[in-house]
Amino acid sequence: MKRILIAPLDWGLGHATRCIPIIRYLVEKGMEVVIGADGRSMQLLQKEFPPLEFVVMPGYNISYPKSGSMVMKIAAQVPKILAGIKREHELLKKIIKEKKIDAVISDNRFGLWSREVPCVFITHQLMVKFLPLSDGFRFASTFGEKWIHRLNKKYISKYTDCWVPDTHRRGLSGDLAHKFPLPGNAKFIGVLSRFNSPLSPPSKEKVTAKDNLLIILSGPEPQRTVLEKVILEQLAANPPVSQGETTPFTRGMLIVQGVTEKNERRKITRNVEMVSYLTSEELQKEVLASEIVLSRPGYSTVMELAVLGKKAIFVPTPGQTEQEYLAKHFMKKKIAYSISQKEFDLQVALKESEKYSGFAGNYSGHEFRRAVDEFILSLT
Repeated sequence: MKRILIAPLDWGLGHATRCIPIIRYLVEKGMEVVIGADGRSMQLLQKEFPPLEFVVMPGYNISYPKSGSMVMKIAAQVPKILAGIKREHELLKKIIKEKKIDAVISDNRFGLWSREVPCVFITHQLMVKFLPLSDGFRFASTFGEKWIHRLNKKYISKYTDCWVPDTHRRGLSGDLAHKFPLPGNAKFIGVLSRFNSPLSPPSKEKVTAKDNLLIILSGPEPQRTVLEKVILEQLAANPPVSQGETTPFTRGMLIVQGVTEKNERRKITRNVEMVSYLTSEELQKEVLASEIVLSRPGYSTVMELAVLGKKAIFVPTPGQTEQEYLAKHFMKKKIAYSISQKEFDLQVALKESEKYSGFAGNYSGHEFRRAVDEFILSLT
C-alpha cells in the first residue's frame, strides 16, 4: 500500500475542492492518503475526509486588495511567493522522510517536487492572463503571458507529470490551457469535480421554493466579504413584496458563504436563507435543485457547474485576470451571463441571464481516473 501526499494551493477553496475526487479515488484504490493543507482549505478537507491523516503545510500568506489592481498587489509580493515556494520545498523533504511518503500530488504548489519520489503537478493555468484584456495593454499583456508561461514551464519541468484538468479540445479553460503547446510531461485528464454527474435531472418534488437561486460565495478575502455585503445590501433595499407579485426578490434564495470555520444557518428575509458552509454532498443537492447559480467564475466552480449542466451568473473577483477572462469567455459563447462586482445589480443579472444557455452537462467528471490508475501503476 503506497502513501501519497496530496496538497492544494490555499488561494481560495477551489484548489482544495477539485482535489476531492482524486482523494476519493485514491482511497477507493487502497492508497494511504496524507493531506497537506492549511487554513480554510484544511478545514474543508477535514470535514470531507475526517478519517484521513493531515499535515500542516503553510500557504504563501498572500494578501489581496480591497480595491485597486490585484495584479500590482500580487506582483509586489513575488519575493514573498518565491520564499514560500522555497520553504515548502524544504518542508516536503522533511515530510517525505517522517511520513514515509511514496508519491506527491501538488495542486498548483510550485515547491512540492522531489528527486526522491514521483511528483505530479496539477494546473489548468499553463499560461496566466497577465493583464486585463484591453487595447491599451495588449502588447504588455502578450509579453507578460509569454514570460510567465516560460516561468511556469521551468517549474513544471521539475515534476514527474503535469495533469491538466480539461479536455484535449478547447474545453472549459480556453487560452489558459490551450494557447501554448503543452509541456513535455503534461497531459489533459478531463474535468475535475467533487460533484457526480446526475444520471437524470432532479424530480420536481425535490425543487423547493428556496432553491430557485443559489448564491455561492468563495475566493480569497477581503473580496469574498465585499461581494457578500453588496448582495445583502441589495436584498435589504428590496424587501419581499406581497405574495402575488413577482420580482427577482420574491425568488427563493440560498446564500452559501463559503466560511468553513462556522456552522450557522439563518433567515435573512422571508424567502432568503444564509448558511456558512455545506459539505460536497449537501451543496450538490442545492445546486441540482436550483434554477440558476450565482458565483465567482473560479475554474473549479466552472468545472462543477459544467458537470451538473447548470445555468450561471458570474461575478469575477475584481482584478483577478483568470476569472475576468473566463467570465468573458463564457459570456461570448452565450453560456453564462457575467457582470462586474462594481456594477453588480441582482435584478439586472437575473433578467439578462435568461438570454444565456447554461452549461450543457456533457462532462462525466470521471476521465481523470485513467491518469490516476497509470500513476498508481508506476509506483509498483
